[in-house]
Amino acid sequence: MTSQPFKTSAFFVLAIAQSLGRTCSSVLKKGSRLKVVFLLVVATWGLLLFTAGPHEKHVQELLWYVRFGLWWIILGVASSIGLGSGLHTFVLYLGPHVALFTIKAVQCGRVDLKSAPYDTILLKRMPSWLDKDCLEFGAPIYQETIPFSKILQKVYLEAVLWGIGTALGELPPYFLSRAASMSGRRIDELEDFNAPVSEGFLSSTLHRAKQWIMSHLSFAVILLLASVPNPLFDLAGILCGQFNIPFWKFFLATLIGKAIVKVCLQTTLVITLCNNQLFDLVEKRLIWAFGIVPGVASVVPSLVAKLKTAKDKFLSAHVAASASIAVKGKWNLSFTLIWNTVVWLMVINFIIQIVTSSAQGYLRTQQQLEISKKLSETKLSASEPSSR
Repeated sequence: MTSQPFKTSAFFVLAIAQSLGRTCSSVLKKGSRLKVVFLLVVATWGLLLFTAGPHEKHVQELLWYVRFGLWWIILGVASSIGLGSGLHTFVLYLGPHVALFTIKAVQCGRVDLKSAPYDTILLKRMPSWLDKDCLEFGAPIYQETIPFSKILQKVYLEAVLWGIGTALGELPPYFLSRAASMSGRRIDELEDFNAPVSEGFLSSTLHRAKQWIMSHLSFAVILLLASVPNPLFDLAGILCGQFNIPFWKFFLATLIGKAIVKVCLQTTLVITLCNNQLFDLVEKRLIWAFGIVPGVASVVPSLVAKLKTAKDKFLSAHVAASASIAVKGKWNLSFTLIWNTVVWLMVINFIIQIVTSSAQGYLRTQQQLEISKKLSETKLSASEPSSR
């Protein structure tokens, strides 16, 4: 890409086109039943959409669920693209949604606020319960503390959908790295992982440990990395693709970590911060639990105060985000900017190496085909005089 960018880009496009052509031909040859099922589904769906009848309300309900699911999944994908430097949709959408629902539920003393599961923040649409008075929902059901599980049940579906989107957003680096690995060439920076084992006890021990970790602990390691906020998780996907970790192992661990564990932790934190009753209870339990530990009891009040400050900042995050968008023309040097710049340079360098590797693999294949053709022609021409 640095010495011959146009030729390399052209070979890369040809390699991608060749791969897509092979995939399509394979599907057309082996997927006749799949095509029939797909055509039947499309025809049935079109018939339901464009014909009148008692099924219309059910179709509209289904469309609302589809919009609801796609909205939160797309927001999750947007959040995970760019190694954490993409659109932070948890702060802008999911977090405020969970916070507002929790505050409203505490104010009204009940959790049955939604008219339907899809009654959430959607594109150009606010939830119906946000501006309603508590009297419109009826008398409070919970006179004291609302159970945490009741609130979690009402907001966990959109949280899980958002988590699924974040897991899907981690797939491009994995597939790009896997494509580079399958092209027959390794990334230069990763050659030392596959270098031959030199003699010596320490070298052989480290090699065996590496092989054991890659074969036995890959699922657990990926799950652990996906279960915590980790801006470098895309690099884990790059390594998994480079070492040919099976897709099901990488995606299943990522899905469980991001759509279940991580989302549960984030949602729990937001609900706890925004439920004053629950927050006061947690505060009392923390003070009681750490009161017997010397030197820790004095730290707990300041920690609780910081959590309350974080709550106030979190609830006004959408205002701060709007303000930052309004003054985005002003350039401010910060650690986040430097960090994102370094990460983007790493990703760009890796993409350049993937493009170069794929282009070289395509060119090498074409040259091998030409050499085989020349050899067969030479053998044929050499066999003709002898036959005469």
